[in-house]
This record gives sequence, C-alpha cells and structure tokens, in this order.
Amino acid sequence: MTPLATEAVPREGEGRRALITGVRGFTGYYLQRELEQAGYEVYGTVLPGEPAGGRLFAMDLLDQASVEDVIRQVRPDVVAHLAGIAFVGHGDAGQIYQVNVVGTRNLLAALASCPYRPSCVLLASSANVYGNADVAVIDEHVLPAPANDYAVSKLAMEYMARLWMDKLPIVIARPFNYTGPGQTENFLLPKIVAHFRQGARQIELGNLAIARDFSDVRMVASCYRRLLATAPAGQTFNVCSGRSHSLASVIEMVEDLAGYHIEVRVNPAFVRANDVLTLVGSNDRLTQAIGPTRPVPLAETLRWMYQA
Repeated sequence: MTPLATEAVPREGEGRRALITGVRGFTGYYLQRELEQAGYEVYGTVLPGEPAGGRLFAMDLLDQASVEDVIRQVRPDVVAHLAGIAFVGHGDAGQIYQVNVVGTRNLLAALASCPYRPSCVLLASSANVYGNADVAVIDEHVLPAPANDYAVSKLAMEYMARLWMDKLPIVIARPFNYTGPGQTENFLLPKIVAHFRQGARQIELGNLAIARDFSDVRMVASCYRRLLATAPAGQTFNVCSGRSHSLASVIEMVEDLAGYHIEVRVNPAFVRANDVLTLVGSNDRLTQAIGPTRPVPLAETLRWMYQA
C-alpha cells in the first residue's frame, strides 16, 4: 500500500521579509535566529561605523534620511524595533530620550511614508514603565508610574506611537526582566554568573530587596515572533513568565551550580533611590493572543549561562 503524499506546509515566514533594528544587540541575535527558523528573510540594522553589507544596514535612528533609505531598500513585511538605549543606569538622559523617543518616531515616519505597508510593527518597550506598582501581579490595566528616565522614555515612546496607529499596525511589547548568554555584565544576572564562572569569592551588589520576573531570552524571542505573526494591531502586551525570584534565591541557584558560597557585599553606589523593588507580570493577555508561552525555569537559564 503506497503512503499518501503529503503537501508541504509553508513555514510562517516563508516569502516574507523581517527587519530587526538593533540586530546585533542581545535580543536581536536570538530574534534573528528565531525568525530565520520560521522561514523569514531577515534584515537588520547596525550602528554607523559597524560592519554592514548584505542584509545588514548601517542606520542612525536620529538621521531621518538614513532611516528612510533603509526602509526603501528592505521593504519589510514585519518590523521588530529593538534598537535603543536599554540600560536603566545609562548616564546620559538626553541620549536616552533622543534615541528611544525621537529615533522611534523617525522609524515610524519612514514606515508610514513607504508605499509597501508592513503587516506588523513591534515596538519593544519595557515593564519598567509600571514603576513601583502597588499590586501583587501587574497586568496591562495597571497605570504606568515610571520611576527613572529610561522608563519615562519608554512610556513617552508608547504615547508617541499612538499618533501612528491609524497609519501602521503597531504592537507594543512590555518585556519584564530577561536574560541569557550574551547579555552584558552591567545587567544583574550576567554579573552574578560571571563572578561564579571566574571563581570570585565575593561580589558587590546593590539593593538586595529587589525581586524580579526573570524570563529566558529564547522565550522572549519566541513571543516576539508570534506577536509579529498573530497579534492584533494597537494592543500592548506584557512579556513575562508570571513568576518572581528574589535576588537571594538567584544567588543560591548559582551557588548550587558552582558548588561554593559567595560573600555578598552591598555597595551603596549601586543602590538607586528610585529602584523598582518588585516586578511580577501577568501574561494572560499575551497567551490569549499567541497561545502558551512555555517559560523556561530560571535554574535552567542560569545553568545555560554558567556553562556557555
């Protein structure tokens, strides 16, 4: 008996072009891989002066002509806007606002003026916009109360994007904390893991009272891909695991991996007066839009980072 022939099912991104701004950043690396595996032809932007060519374009977000030129050449079907200042402690507030707000506006203006309309434009915002919320679990109905310039810039970006929602199918993602190999050591978890990998016997940290909803970067990249494919335009989505971990519990997990105890010292210089103490998110709206997110247990992510 001859088996029935099966027709090949086209992959999600087959025949479609994806543009990732900031493709060489931490998240961009994983999202590029995720989109390529789904069949997209992936293009990316890098900073002026960085190596470009092929599907990589040097682009200055603050140069409108530069942005328009890239959009005209790529003609993307979907856009993931990841480029921007991503570190809360970045020292130049003016640059934070210029890049995160004005730079994003330049991108939206270029996309809106292009005759070829993308099916989705995903803007990466941040759960930092919620500030020190007085609820146990933060969903998208919680009113933003940003507590630092980075968070204010991201919320301003969101409000600015509303001016373009009648022209472009915009989706806003508010990721909570996430990590993985390749994230720089000025972020908390990579710093902790690096100390243990180096065999350090002590570590200086800031506020030990903080608790965070940590996700694996691979899950975040998967969620971004699925939002680009299926999310209804004009909506905002928390991207998170729905679970919180204290700083103390994170250190214990890495101590178990490394097999030794580390001395933790609080450095007052690392304690910010406007630190957000607890961030735990609800991903109910996200899962209703894209289906189950399959969070990776934090212990597995830390092991991946420790062994990388």
